[in-house]
Amino acid sequence: MRRILVTAAAVALVPVLVSYVSAMLQRSNSSLGIRTVEWIRDNGARGLVNSVENLYYTLTAPAKGGPALRHLPNQAGVVHGPVGSPTVASHKAHHYRPPNIAPIIHPALPGEGVWHATFAEGGAHPPVLIASFRPEPSYPRLVAGVAWIDHTRTSLMLYPGISEPAVAMPNRGPEEVPVNTRSHLVATFNSGFKLADSGGGFAYKSHTYAPMHNGLATIVGYRNGKVNIIPWNGGSTAASNVLFARQDLPLIVNNGRANPNLNNGPQWGATLGNAVLVWRSAVGIDRRGNLIYAAADYQTVGSLAQIMIHAGAVRAMELDINAYWPSFITYRYPGAKDPANLLPDMVRSPFRYLTPDDRDFFAIYVKRTNTSPLVPLSRR
Repeated sequence: MRRILVTAAAVALVPVLVSYVSAMLQRSNSSLGIRTVEWIRDNGARGLVNSVENLYYTLTAPAKGGPALRHLPNQAGVVHGPVGSPTVASHKAHHYRPPNIAPIIHPALPGEGVWHATFAEGGAHPPVLIASFRPEPSYPRLVAGVAWIDHTRTSLMLYPGISEPAVAMPNRGPEEVPVNTRSHLVATFNSGFKLADSGGGFAYKSHTYAPMHNGLATIVGYRNGKVNIIPWNGGSTAASNVLFARQDLPLIVNNGRANPNLNNGPQWGATLGNAVLVWRSAVGIDRRGNLIYAAADYQTVGSLAQIMIHAGAVRAMELDINAYWPSFITYRYPGAKDPANLLPDMVRSPFRYLTPDDRDFFAIYVKRTNTSPLVPLSRR
């Protein structure tokens, strides 16, 4: 009987083993441990993984209070001193620059909330600015990184990854920043949850590959170059004027206010609960149509929304979470040279999107002069 039971168990485990080995042999740039967890999550143990992660982050959550920081962590992507720009457009009209982010904790640290340029060829009107500040008096050692993207100076594009979105696509593209577009690349950042977790839609190059859902937060890129973050109301198929659209749960900020359901609503518990302190990221839009990205460790959905509001977002959506997934990377020089993470404790390499990546992501390009025009991204 024991031999029969052992044999039966071994036979039953063969399909499991085949599935696991097959998954591990697939092309990926994620670590073996991460892929193993993702495989367990995708094969019937999603609830178990979520419970274990929830328990882990609860036990490792930082204690309130403690000694304050003496200085902010160094942001490696900052361009110091004067910068020149023989290649980018000059603007004679008044150019908007966002006000510095007001410090929340006093006394403020040197440079707290002050915007800095990241692209050495950006001229007097940088396409991307970054800053950092301490968002929570109860946790004085926590630092949020924020990036502001000038919509008048930049173009945005969404790229599919190796495995996300997990939909059938006849041509997924390079799954990295295309080599022929890196001459004007200024930044890249992570996308949202896996579609299986968020239940959201995905449109790319004006084709809807996963049905869109009304009411979900959506970052939309239109064929005319405009980008917006909206609660989707366009039905299951994106219109022909939509170049790309990526959904991820409901908005966390709308009309400059936090969603009232953030503390107890189930919508943001797709992987971890709303109140779990963990790395979280978000993208929003300000009153002038400029994008704002933020990321920080030990955040709830509610505290992330407050970071976005304090940075100037009037609408915002949560992007990916957990330490392994948030990335905002700047490039100091044309050709994607001298890449740097927004915050020094971001886990992934700043070269992440210069090689094929598992997850879909966004790339930010600086617009060129009339003598060196930016090729419309929809034609690439």
